[in-house]
Amino acid sequence: MTVDTLALNNKFVEDYLKRFVQEELHTSGFTEACIALSGGLDSALVLKLTVDALGADHVHAIFLPYKASSAESKRDARTMFEFCGIPWQELDISGMADAYLALQPGIDRLRTGNLLARLRMAVIFDQSKEENALVVGTSNKSELLVGYSTWYGDMACAIMPIGDLYKTQVRSLARHIGLPQQVIAKPPSADLWAGQTDEGEIGVSYETLDQVLYLLVDQRCSSAEVISEGFDLDLVQRVERKILTSQFKRVAPPIAKLSQRTVGTDFLYPRDWRK
Repeated sequence: MTVDTLALNNKFVEDYLKRFVQEELHTSGFTEACIALSGGLDSALVLKLTVDALGADHVHAIFLPYKASSAESKRDARTMFEFCGIPWQELDISGMADAYLALQPGIDRLRTGNLLARLRMAVIFDQSKEENALVVGTSNKSELLVGYSTWYGDMACAIMPIGDLYKTQVRSLARHIGLPQQVIAKPPSADLWAGQTDEGEIGVSYETLDQVLYLLVDQRCSSAEVISEGFDLDLVQRVERKILTSQFKRVAPPIAKLSQRTVGTDFLYPRDWRK
């Protein structure tokens, strides 16, 4: 299998995702959207789609750096603010993060990264209240499937436009839309420490990861069938393990059913209350 298997009709996907944003906000009774912009490709694409869907006056984007954030992240975030025609907004989370980190001597990089993601979530949701806006998420399918995202951090949102697009498809759509090349070409990174990259943390390139995920998830192939396509046994087993062990992140918290109609089980469609 090649990356061509993941090819998109980019014009159709672009139009569909813009309608998705419009309809989801309208259905929820909102006209404003709020987005945490990181300087990376995923949030850049979501910002552009949302601005095109709602208009720049209805989109509130915020750059939320920590003191260790790279200059490149700020540069690329500013580029996207200018590209989309929205005013620059920045809220530095270093003070709030460091106040907690000072109470946790010896905290490791993973916990620190999760803390920063959740602090950004807290800020973006507070800002969304100020703007009476819905938070638009920026996670892609590759990250969601292998759990490379923070539960109630960057995964926390009201809607997730690109959550069914693999990273390679995100890049393709970004090129189609015409995002700045410096944003498209940069190595994907959560920018948690110097030199950190997504692919380094996951342990495989997105091109290869997406092909394995496509076979396992979309095509429902067995691991043996994926290996027969030429993929390494250890890689396939590692990807399967990541999918299985991160499932808890992809579902709503289970509610113990005690009544006739339980939220999330059989009370799913509150359309009777819509006027």
